[in-house]
This record gives sequence, structure tokens and C-alpha cells, in this order.
Amino acid sequence: MIDRSEEVRERVRSRYAGLAETADRSPSGCDTGSNCCGTGDPKAAPEEIARALGYDPSELADLPEGANLGLGCGNPHSLAGLRSGETVVDLGSGAGIDCFLAARKVGPEGRVIGVDMTPQMVSKARRNAREHGFENVEFRLGEIEHLPLADACADVILSNCVVNLSPDKPAVLREAFRVLKPGGRVAISDIVATADMSAELLEDGDLLCGCISGAAKIEALEAWLAEAGFEEISIRTWEESRSFIKDWAPGTGVERYVVSASIEARKPAP
Repeated sequence: MIDRSEEVRERVRSRYAGLAETADRSPSGCDTGSNCCGTGDPKAAPEEIARALGYDPSELADLPEGANLGLGCGNPHSLAGLRSGETVVDLGSGAGIDCFLAARKVGPEGRVIGVDMTPQMVSKARRNAREHGFENVEFRLGEIEHLPLADACADVILSNCVVNLSPDKPAVLREAFRVLKPGGRVAISDIVATADMSAELLEDGDLLCGCISGAAKIEALEAWLAEAGFEEISIRTWEESRSFIKDWAPGTGVERYVVSASIEARKPAP
């Protein structure tokens, strides 16, 4: 079998580099002419999209300009229960929305590290952190399958609609386990598959970059999490999300195959 992992990464990297470069001109944050994760409404402002995905309006107040690109499929903060002083890692941090929200919650004694493989996203997020005085936030360029982080350095792993884009999801979960401290937890919003897709859908590059064709089934994710060493694994689907997923690729019926889910797990304590 031919390993297409790097081809997949490069396709995804190119798509999200384009989003970063056009964000200032795009009212919705998704201006590629094709589907991307979000509510699917091309006329919706990023703030509207974030509220539809479960973010509280008070969370979104005073965010750095351009940090919210209107992407995602849920709100991982609703799962994380962040506390003052914790260290948080965001997988696929993009322009930084979840990192900046986490920074407020963990406070000056805490630390937030965003990891993204797209240089344009990292540059945008770093600029916002610098210009808005987020001294407890940093952004690192790297792949989520090979995190540029030390062992046992984080209390919480966050991610919003990114793990589905990885061609090696077991590696992502093993890396999450490695960088978490004992007792640390995972809080992920992502797209999961609920039915088998046709070969045509699976091979569609736009659907891959649009967080659809790369989705894994719940049973596979549960097995990969357990194999990585996690316990207290919980994956809950958000059936209402199908109403906006159908607009990510109109006319294809993708909402019959995928749904947004909340994924939680914990690294065993000593």
C-alpha cells in the first residue's frame, strides 16, 4: 500500500495557509471557495459561527482581531474545566482562539502552548499574542503526530476539529498521552464517522480538508485511545451538528455519514 501521509498533510497545510492569508479579507473566515469546518453559512460572521458551535458570547469578547476564523465543530472548553495555574496544549491551534481563551482561564500562573503545522497560522497567532500582551501563550510550528514538547509537561490537551485531518490518528493520541502529566486529561471537539462513506467521498480532497472524509469511527477512536494508555474514555455525539455539516458540502449528503463529537479521556494517575 502506498503511504500518502505526506501528500495528505501538504494538502491540508496548503488549504489552511490559504485561510490564514485571506482571513483579513473574508467576513466568514472561510474564503477558499470550498467547504471548511464551521457552520457552513458563508454570510455568517466568525462570532456568530463560534456562538453556534457552543462558545459563550462572554468568552469571545475582546479576543485579538483575527484569532477567531469561524472554524471548528464544537467547543472543547466546555469539556476541559480549565483551572488556574494549569498548562494547556492546543493541537492544531490555528489563529489562536482556543489558546487565548485558555490563557484567561489558567491565569498568569498558567501556560498555554499552541501547536500548528501551518507557518502562516503560527505567524498570525504569534503576532496577536505579542500585540495583545498574552505573555503566558506561545505558538510552536510542528505536526500533531510529532509534538515539539517534552514528556509529561501538560495538564490538558485541547483540540477543535483537527485530529480528523491527521493521516495517522493513533500517533496523535500517543503523542497526547506522552506530553500529558499523570492524571492529565484530553478535551477534544471533532468530527467522527457514523457510517461507511463511498469511495468517491473518501477520495475527495476537498472533503478531507473540510473535516469530513478523514473522520474516524467512534469504535476506532476508543480503541486508539485505550491503546495509547488512556482511561475514562468518553465519546458523545452532537446530533444537532448534522444541520450545519450538510452545508460544508451541499448536495453530497455528508451529514448522513459524520457528526460532531465530544471526546474526553484521562491519563492514569500514579
